[in-house]
Amino acid sequence: MPKKKIIFYLLSALGLYLLSAGLSYAGFAYFGGKKGEASILVSPVSIEDGRPRINFEAPKTEICPLTGEKFTKEERAIWEKRRPLGVMIENHLDSRPQSGLSKADIVYEAVAEGGITRFLAVYFCRASAEDFFVGPVRSSRTYFLDWISEYGDYPLYVHVGGANDFGNLGKTNSKAKALEQIESYGWRLYSDIDQTSLRAKETQYPEGGLTFWRDMERLKGVAMEHTMYSTPDRLWWIAQSRGLTQTDEAGDRWDENFVPWPAKEETAQEGQVSKIEFAFWQSQSGYEVRWEYDKDKNQYLRFNNNQPHLDLNTNQQLSAKVVAIQFLKETRTGDASKHLLYQTIGQGQALVFQDGQVIKGNWRKKQREGRTSFTQENGQEIAFNPGPIWLEILPTGQEVAY
Repeated sequence: MPKKKIIFYLLSALGLYLLSAGLSYAGFAYFGGKKGEASILVSPVSIEDGRPRINFEAPKTEICPLTGEKFTKEERAIWEKRRPLGVMIENHLDSRPQSGLSKADIVYEAVAEGGITRFLAVYFCRASAEDFFVGPVRSSRTYFLDWISEYGDYPLYVHVGGANDFGNLGKTNSKAKALEQIESYGWRLYSDIDQTSLRAKETQYPEGGLTFWRDMERLKGVAMEHTMYSTPDRLWWIAQSRGLTQTDEAGDRWDENFVPWPAKEETAQEGQVSKIEFAFWQSQSGYEVRWEYDKDKNQYLRFNNNQPHLDLNTNQQLSAKVVAIQFLKETRTGDASKHLLYQTIGQGQALVFQDGQVIKGNWRKKQREGRTSFTQENGQEIAFNPGPIWLEILPTGQEVAY
């Protein structure tokens, strides 16, 4: 970030956050989060069909830098003007089916607290052709910051508040304070897109409607905390208004130091590994995951709580070309909010599923901004199939059946 901006952001960040977070909390407290209650953020939002038409019959020659998947030149022309967008999407039982997960290039899943998982969905290439609803959007956790840090010095990170001590002094473990960490990285009010601290002009989308809104009808009969939505176009518009496109205000490209995962050609196999099953916490039911191999499409179909995991936008089952499982040391902080920590920096064991096969190996991440790499047991880096990638974060020692 240009030096002339730094002092302004640092001085204004805390005060603006406290004001906006306080208003947000007051509104939530007033309505009580009760089922069926109206929200001060409710706005009739529709996605107008005003985007340029994409010729999907055109040759797919352009390689997505995130996943190796191929797209048309028209799609690349769109994503080349942007930077990857990471959105926190919840996975509480009441938040299903979520909106927009099927359009993510990469999805990270880890427990937020109490055995309830949360997603960091990264949008870039697959979201270039259309706009769509994403959500329910939820709050930040510190370990997700380490993963979104792999997508540039000023990654776009979307959430609604997060673990912090700003309004809860002394009750959050110091290592779990996500909002304080965001500010220390220089993201706050710049690449960080927190619904609770938007500038006034950023709340209204120029094409109509709000940039974030609560929709009490999309998932009927759920508490207010499960109702926050946005769209990628609205979120990329906020980023652009802050001078964050493919470059930042200093002119540096987001991918200047980005290291993509190595890619390979698909080689579908007879399903030696036709099913993958695991739980995040044995003590918390409803979050068990199963991936089933579809040989015809050489992909894995996702099930959650023994039900097909669907995208509310399309009613299609979520799928991935690669499912990578990382085993990380999990620590319970013991603070009032029962926050967790995961040891994202370092190394550990991993399982990579693709082509109906499993590769037993390891993961390694040297620093927060460094790319997580996956290697075979002999140390050779694993090349991924082109297409959507899901990274499942399990506590060290957790069992995976396949």
